[in-house]
Amino acid sequence: MRESVFIVDDDPSMRVSISRLLRAHGFAVTLFDSAEALLDHGDFDTAICIVLDINLDGKSGVDLRRKLAEEGVTAPVIYITGDDSAVNRSAAVSSGCVAYLTKPFTAQSLIESVTRAAAA
Repeated sequence: MRESVFIVDDDPSMRVSISRLLRAHGFAVTLFDSAEALLDHGDFDTAICIVLDINLDGKSGVDLRRKLAEEGVTAPVIYITGDDSAVNRSAAVSSGCVAYLTKPFTAQSLIESVTRAAAA
C-alpha cells in the first residue's frame, strides 16, 4: 500500500518546506537527506512517489533513479533541481519521471505532480 511521499534533498530547508506543503495537502511524508539514507531505508512499496533532487551533495539523483529502477523500484519520480540545464532535463526525462520541476517551483506545480503520481 503506497502511503508516503519520499523526499530526498540534501538541503534541510527544502526538505522541511516540501514536507510542510505536502502535509498541509493531506500527504504523509518520509524525509531523506542523502541517496544513502534512501537506499538504507528501502521499503519502496510504501512510496506514493519519490521527490528527488538532481544534485545530492555531489551525487546524481538521476544515477540514483537508475539504480532504483535496476532494483525493480517502480515508485514514480518527481525531479527537482536548482541547476536546470538541457543536459539535466534530458537525463531526467530519459531516466523516467512524472515531472521535472525547477527551483523555485510553485506549490501548485508540486501538489499537481504528486497528485498525478498518486493516481498512477
